[in-house]
Amino acid sequence: MRIKAALVALCLPGMAQAVTCRDDLFEGASYTWCEVLPDEDLRLFLNGPTGPYGTFAAVDADLMGRGKTLSFAMNAGMFHSDLSPVGLYVENWVEKAGLVTSEGPGNFGLLPNGVFCVGAGFSIIESRSFKEAPRACRFATQSGPMLVIDGALHPRFIPDSDSYNYRNGVGVAEDGRALFVISNDEVNFHAFARYYRDVLGVKNALFLDGSVSRLYAPALERDDLGFPMGPIVGVVTTRD
Repeated sequence: MRIKAALVALCLPGMAQAVTCRDDLFEGASYTWCEVLPDEDLRLFLNGPTGPYGTFAAVDADLMGRGKTLSFAMNAGMFHSDLSPVGLYVENWVEKAGLVTSEGPGNFGLLPNGVFCVGAGFSIIESRSFKEAPRACRFATQSGPMLVIDGALHPRFIPDSDSYNYRNGVGVAEDGRALFVISNDEVNFHAFARYYRDVLGVKNALFLDGSVSRLYAPALERDDLGFPMGPIVGVVTTRD
């Protein structure tokens, strides 16, 4: 279920302000984008005490047992049928799945793909460049394809492609903010990438997934439902 809302700062009772999300229109399609500042506690989640989390609710329930909560979350990359990551996955400095740099079928293998790294700030690095010069990432997830690469659209994107789907991704602005976008309508890759480049002004952005794209934004009363997910990215705040 997709619930659309206007500009709102995600600030619930007992929580510090963490994430700002807003709705937008671009070429007749609806998007929601959320900005995360570099000093916010952005983490990746995969497995809980009894196995893969699979849902935003499971992550939030685990955090609440430790006096914390999610103020924003989104699916964070492609995964296998057992919910394990397709490519590189790092959690709390520990590599749980390795980097994949070979071309292959599907969106993930449409090179160049990339890595979203949470370390000394946020960054998006093309996967083969990451292999040549690994970064120190507290959290990292690999996905593909890249949407925007140093200000240019992925070379394989076609403006009038009829491949339409719901899509979500992450970009890093020049001031260091991480910008998470989800389309509320089905769009093609070219339009989705242009939204990042031409509307948000992002020079590097990474596709996260398509039909499973979901957003958790409690202050917007939005909690997209669906089949269990693999990696999840979210901002953690402390409850008073």
